[in-house]
Amino acid sequence: MASSATLPTLHFSPKPSTDSSIGRSETCNLFLRFRNHDLVSRRSFSVSFDSLGLNRSGTPVLKFDRIRSKISASSAQVMEQSPRKTDSRVPTIVDVDLGDRSYPIYIGSGLLEEHDLLQRHVHGKRVLVVTNTTVAPLYLDKVINALTSGNPNVSVESVILPDGEKYKDMDTLMKVFDKAIESRLDRRCTFVALGGGVIGDMCGFAAAAFLRGVNFIQIPTTVMAQVDSSVGGKTGINHRLGKNLIGAFYQPQCVLIDTETLNTLPERELASGLAEVVKYGLIRDPEFFDWQEKNMQALLARDPSALAYAIKRSCENKAEVVSLDEKEGGLRATLNLGHTFGHAIETGFGYGQWLHGEAVAAGTVMAVDMSHRLGWIDDSIVKRVYNILQLAKLPTTPPEIMTTEMFKSYMAVDKKVADGLLRLILLKGPLGNCVFTGEYDRNALDETLRAFCKS
Repeated sequence: MASSATLPTLHFSPKPSTDSSIGRSETCNLFLRFRNHDLVSRRSFSVSFDSLGLNRSGTPVLKFDRIRSKISASSAQVMEQSPRKTDSRVPTIVDVDLGDRSYPIYIGSGLLEEHDLLQRHVHGKRVLVVTNTTVAPLYLDKVINALTSGNPNVSVESVILPDGEKYKDMDTLMKVFDKAIESRLDRRCTFVALGGGVIGDMCGFAAAAFLRGVNFIQIPTTVMAQVDSSVGGKTGINHRLGKNLIGAFYQPQCVLIDTETLNTLPERELASGLAEVVKYGLIRDPEFFDWQEKNMQALLARDPSALAYAIKRSCENKAEVVSLDEKEGGLRATLNLGHTFGHAIETGFGYGQWLHGEAVAAGTVMAVDMSHRLGWIDDSIVKRVYNILQLAKLPTTPPEIMTTEMFKSYMAVDKKVADGLLRLILLKGPLGNCVFTGEYDRNALDETLRAFCKS
């Protein structure tokens, strides 16, 4: 139903809100309790009544109809040092709970050698592996072997795409469809995404569209994909006017994360992925942020235990959010902290000039700066964000080519715009608290843009 009313602000925090500006008549508090208290802390979020529906009696009904989270992996306590090493071939399993579309995330070292993990999720006899020119020489043969070893009835085709964000477009996507149609694949086939976020997004979108939907599996090989993009079913391609504007929500059968694939990841790609790890700490998991500050050097040094813990904890956070809000009605939008600014950088600077995580890092600093200008966070959070991103060797300012007008132009077509109003994810309150809102002083946005742009 169309409405000219102001769009709601959603407040998300790991504890009951103490914001006195939220009146009883304007909001309701929803507290989520989980049986495994060692795994997930109690969480709450406040939702304005504008985001509620009404039943026939006029009683508010929360639009989120699934208030639960099922995460089967036990989470280690936050420690000064990385968790102890365990048997590398026994995967940690994190479940994404979406009813009959639920699926596991397998996390561990050497999992591509555990052939049953993949084969149990292939339901037909035909598989199409989608990968790129960088990953194929490293892991394509290993994946084909994992799919076919002891399983002679399965035949595997592959399509190797050019590598890079600038190829995440319709022309490249058509190469996947060409191969699938030429190979006479049917509705019982399975697509396998082998690569980073670009490959995962394109393969997932192709699977969603081919024959109106076929099964697919994610095998992410970058930190960015392992901690974020492979989980949750967001798929799609870019348009020249904006990033990820064409796509679908389409969940995989499973996500298989073999942490050994990070051994071949370039340093720049490794650092890029850590921007998404930092995000989880800022918006909802302050203890995880504390751990990151103590262990960033270990992550950059590719310490296996530190990486495994960061991936697992990130996946737990992502799985919990997706289970509660699969199609980004509100809560899931908070995972886009820094992304509205970051996507503008990627589009304006040119896809592939900066890696996604590099743009998100600079965008996160801008979002935090704006939050501070609004008086919603204190100086200490601003400093901690700046310091941890510098420690991770990530950009903290946008490229000089970006102007205030470029930012405004590209942000105007962001997916979070509703009824012409730009909604942003901003920090508010103690570390681990954020809001998804269109209610903010536009002068603060202008001041932030002027502070980071020369013109």
